[in-house]
Amino acid sequence: MFKLFTAQFWDITARLILRNKISILIAIILVTYLFSTQWQYMRFSNSEANMLPDNHEVNLTYNKFLQTFGEEGNLIIIGVKDSTLFTVDKLKAWNTFCDELKDYDAVESVISIKDLQKLIKDSANQKFALEPFIKDSITSIAQIEKLQKELFVQYPFYDNFLFNSKTKTIRTAVYLKKSIVNTSARKKFVLNDLLPKTKAFETTNNLDVRVSGMPYIRTMNSQNIIDEINLFVIAALLVTSLIFFFFFRSFRATFISLVVVCIGVAWTLGIIGLLKYEVSVLTALIPPLIIVIGIPNCIFLINKYQHEVKLHGNKVKSLQRVITKIGNATLMTNVTTASGFATFILTESKLLKEFGVVASLSILAIFILCLLIIPIIYTFLPFPKDRHLEHLNKRWIGGFVNWMERMVRQRRITIYCFSLVLLIASIIGIYQIKISGSLIEDMPQDSEFVNDIRFFENEFNGIMPVEIMVDTKRKKGVMKLSTLKRMNELEDLIIETPELSKPVSVVSLVKYSKQAYYNGKPKYYQLPTSQENSFILSYAKNSTSNVNMLNNFVDSTGQYARITTFMKDIGTDKMERIEENLQTKIDKVFPKDRFDVIVTGSALVFLKGTKYLVKNLAISLSLAILLISLFMAYMFRSGRMIIVSLIPNLLPLVITAGLMGYLGVPIKPSTILVFSIAFGISVDDTIHFLAKYRQELQTNNWKIKTSVYGALRETGVSMFYTSIVLFFGFSVFTISSFGGTVALGALVSATLLFAMLSNLLLLPSLLLSLERNIANKEVLRKPSINIIPEEDETPQDNLNS
Repeated sequence: MFKLFTAQFWDITARLILRNKISILIAIILVTYLFSTQWQYMRFSNSEANMLPDNHEVNLTYNKFLQTFGEEGNLIIIGVKDSTLFTVDKLKAWNTFCDELKDYDAVESVISIKDLQKLIKDSANQKFALEPFIKDSITSIAQIEKLQKELFVQYPFYDNFLFNSKTKTIRTAVYLKKSIVNTSARKKFVLNDLLPKTKAFETTNNLDVRVSGMPYIRTMNSQNIIDEINLFVIAALLVTSLIFFFFFRSFRATFISLVVVCIGVAWTLGIIGLLKYEVSVLTALIPPLIIVIGIPNCIFLINKYQHEVKLHGNKVKSLQRVITKIGNATLMTNVTTASGFATFILTESKLLKEFGVVASLSILAIFILCLLIIPIIYTFLPFPKDRHLEHLNKRWIGGFVNWMERMVRQRRITIYCFSLVLLIASIIGIYQIKISGSLIEDMPQDSEFVNDIRFFENEFNGIMPVEIMVDTKRKKGVMKLSTLKRMNELEDLIIETPELSKPVSVVSLVKYSKQAYYNGKPKYYQLPTSQENSFILSYAKNSTSNVNMLNNFVDSTGQYARITTFMKDIGTDKMERIEENLQTKIDKVFPKDRFDVIVTGSALVFLKGTKYLVKNLAISLSLAILLISLFMAYMFRSGRMIIVSLIPNLLPLVITAGLMGYLGVPIKPSTILVFSIAFGISVDDTIHFLAKYRQELQTNNWKIKTSVYGALRETGVSMFYTSIVLFFGFSVFTISSFGGTVALGALVSATLLFAMLSNLLLLPSLLLSLERNIANKEVLRKPSINIIPEEDETPQDNLNS
């Protein structure tokens, strides 16, 4: 009954499409126009990608910190490492450059060498006062030498914050207004104001100026994503159209396919805008993905049309058969591919959910467009000329098909042994895979801003903020000497950790106050004793300067304190070790009944998010395998067929994972996407092969060997064609400047190549070897869905000519 319904459905669909072609084309144009109106709502993320759910413990802790101390990712740092900076003209120019940054609306404050002030003792008024290091303009080398001595020797409070006393590297801190950090105003300031001004200063003064900080990194990284979307789309169109033309040798067929996939890209961008999703590094991959996945649909449909025309010369009948005979097959394969992407919707990560929604909808959209546009356009075109049909007579890959058949006939044991060796070697390789949480690993390695990140890591031990918030559970509990000593003990551990920078907190300010009390002598830069504490604090209470400085490190109630440090770009394993060491120290130093201490910061949120995302991607892959397995079991009405269909599709995934281990490619969000994408696409070949195999069984009176070889000959060429398109299509991602995208393209291409060989060699070998238990008349008696019509030729037939 279902089989009859399916046949009737496609017959009705074909008649509707061909009889209402003008209306359908107008409808497609209108829908495309409506989607184009949604492009204006596409926006690129201005906030940092948070891969954790909103209610995750790490996010809750981070939000608690932000509520207490405000946005912590608003710092842009500008640095110079050049001995010629300490000359009168260049130092004056540097100070002027830094002062002019204060005039921009996006800037809250700028702290440079010129803004640094000494904390000095005012004995007459029993308070501390601030005195600038540079009182007037620099006019002599003597002034510069005095400044260097004071900065690099006498006042350690500022060391490793605005300068490195060992390497003489100088930097300026530019604090953006917290209200614009996560808006487009940040991008406008960085790209239109900061960068041009910095470049002009570099050129004028012949200095190498370095710029970094999280707002700057996020801006430059997102701009690279924007630039690469166009690059990927153009590259994917170029590569796939060249391959298409090579197969068909027809400008007309190639042009029609390009029109279809371009409309598909327009719909994809419209879906993103309609859903108000932000364009991320993942959703940016979908437009070229649609091109790569759409072209094989075009190959099947156009090839079927040309084959039918050559067979009986009736154009209308040919187009009707294209829809009725190929529509069901392409629907099934597109549904399985979309299902692989749709499993991301079931994860708790917003980033993955949006990727899954857009990708799955776009894949179904490109199927609908191919099915509607290609037959309709050919109704308006003249009858194909002989030169358009020449490719149907080509037998240049006959040798490849003959080789496959010989291998399955004569070398099945070799195939199994080789597969087993690959499996064992791959499993060994899998144990060598590491999880990466690196911030800059996937960024353009040769870009200026990544080189600047490394510069600041070398000079100041990192730019990724890590925050420790101490809750004393009582008002003004922070300034108790016992609390300060506990915080100092924790800071000693941070200083001993090479991956972390020198911490800044109220402890540093109190040490600086003691040094000021003893007239600036460096040896007194330490916490006061119990005896000293009372009269040093009395000086501090009378000083408005101290209160202003204190506000950066202690909340208004005096209950909460923050310790700020910066972390190098390290992997997940190292970060977990550092976090464990910090937590061990915290548990030892701060009694839980008297203190609540949390470790947070955007660096920690990023690394935790990476690990969480990898876990969710593994779940999505498992769901994809389960969903597609159930789908295939339903199609072929056999639970046993799941075994046959999964083995040749899971083996390539294992091989790819093993290669990642041997090649040192870590598991990270970009690389683990490979498995779900490749599995969803590669299983299409299995569906085509098994469907054709079942048809051959019925045609050949259930002679299994004859049917296997017949299915292999007739599907081998189509698998080869589509695999070539997919291989080179995904290879376009290797031109990316993002390491993760390069890895994604290379690994998916390799996995699909392995999958093609596995489906053409291992799958038929398994069918022959397991013929009595699986590949028999009882198992494959009546499928629930008749993918390939029994009375007609398959799309693969066409490509075998």
